[in-house]
Amino acid sequence: MQRASALHAAGDLPAAEALYARILAQEPDEPNALNLLGTLKRQQGFLSVAVPLVRRALALRPGAPVFQASLGALLAETGALEEAVSLLRQATAQRPDDALSLRNLGQALCGLGQARAALAPLRRAVKLRPDAAAQLALAHACREAGALPEARAAAEAAARDPEYAEQARFLLAALGAAAAPDRAPAGYVRDLFDQYAPRFEEELTGKLGYRTPAALADLLREAGVAADRSLDVLDLGCGTGLSGRALAPFARRLEGLDLSPRMLAAAAEAGGYDALHEADLLDFLPAHPARFDLVAAADVLNYLGALDGALAAIAGALKPGGLAAFSLELGTVAPFALGEGLRYRHAPAALAPLCAAAGLVPLAERRAVLREERGAPVDGLLMVLRRAA
Repeated sequence: MQRASALHAAGDLPAAEALYARILAQEPDEPNALNLLGTLKRQQGFLSVAVPLVRRALALRPGAPVFQASLGALLAETGALEEAVSLLRQATAQRPDDALSLRNLGQALCGLGQARAALAPLRRAVKLRPDAAAQLALAHACREAGALPEARAAAEAAARDPEYAEQARFLLAALGAAAAPDRAPAGYVRDLFDQYAPRFEEELTGKLGYRTPAALADLLREAGVAADRSLDVLDLGCGTGLSGRALAPFARRLEGLDLSPRMLAAAAEAGGYDALHEADLLDFLPAHPARFDLVAAADVLNYLGALDGALAAIAGALKPGGLAAFSLELGTVAPFALGEGLRYRHAPAALAPLCAAAGLVPLAERRAVLREERGAPVDGLLMVLRRAA
């Protein structure tokens, strides 16, 4: 066990896994080996394998805070936030100085929309271990709870760590304490949707009334695009496959692109795509010139402020006469502003020259409510454009 733990800590996961398996072959009910193997499988991204292992460890040692904390953190990643919060509260009640579990508890509470309740554990986590990860988690909770001066102070503290500086400055920009960058940090978007993946469709469509993929598909039909499965289609920011299901009637071949490996894993499990790619759109599209008949981006360009590069890349990936379909959140500041929800909003008047410069000719557009945010509708614009031949 000591050797396995040392290999695990050193990052040699295959060797550690082999030793955990040997231990469990001899002692199937060894709770520490079960928990550590579950932790290892979590690190590898195999959450469905990890959960039963750690559950078994806790069943063998009911009430053990180390196993409660481990299972709570794991369940938070799978989206089982209520049970995660319960376990993390039990663990931190027994170990009130466990800074990591306090941070995990605060982040799980934020995921449940209980930002005010998250403040106490996150403040204690920062007091115990004032690292950038805890400071950034506290900054996000304070922003959501409306404690803006504290949010700025925590984000400024996180920004002093090079590993977290880009994400912290992005949050400061949303708080009005720094200039808005041209795009959201790729690491922020990846982490956001990795965490969101297990509950993405349920929350987005159920709680937030998200309907953009279906609305874009309707606008394509109104623009005269036949749903006859004849097009080579790229679904930018494909997520779990929600948008792909709306695009499938148009697709001879359907490919998906996303930054989040967990979103892509969910899309692969759901099926429907001929290929899935983990990449940044600004890297992927220029490497695939004139490849697609249709490039669609539902709720993707909201994470970009400056759109000139993205629109040019989309146009370049289209065959001559190919189609682009996308949504944008609307704002009043030209050309764009970073909203409190950490998504960009674009002024309609700035869009026409950007599309023209990219060689995209508008075919159809419609204003629509894209989703709800804190109970208020989010106004957006849906557009279908054609690449000039």
